[in-house]
Amino acid sequence: MNEETQILKIDERGRILTSPEQRNAALDAFEHSGMTGAQFARHAGIKYPTLMNWIQRRRRERAATALPKAAAPGSGWIEAVVESRSAGNLTIEIAGDLRVTMSDESSVTVVVKLLRELGYGRSC
Repeated sequence: MNEETQILKIDERGRILTSPEQRNAALDAFEHSGMTGAQFARHAGIKYPTLMNWIQRRRRERAATALPKAAAPGSGWIEAVVESRSAGNLTIEIAGDLRVTMSDESSVTVVVKLLRELGYGRSC
């Protein structure tokens, strides 16, 4: 049997110090384990509050480095850009998700109602 010996560093309060690499390895293992936090903490020999602290810290770090999310539907203003004028047609494209082309003025009311139902924009 191959046993690995490891020297543990302990602080003045008796807590075992772990490196960022060790914490990340434990958190990766937890995310792939399918266990609850309490089960994994017992399995890994980590105190449950410590594991929860590590998870919260990782989530905050990931949120801080994440790209800003696009404005959610209904969050306020919609940016309008006129790229070119075509004879009698108006095309509305929203964040690449939705594209509506209108050929006459009577369609405007229907499109406005559709956009409101989908949560885009609001009444002036």
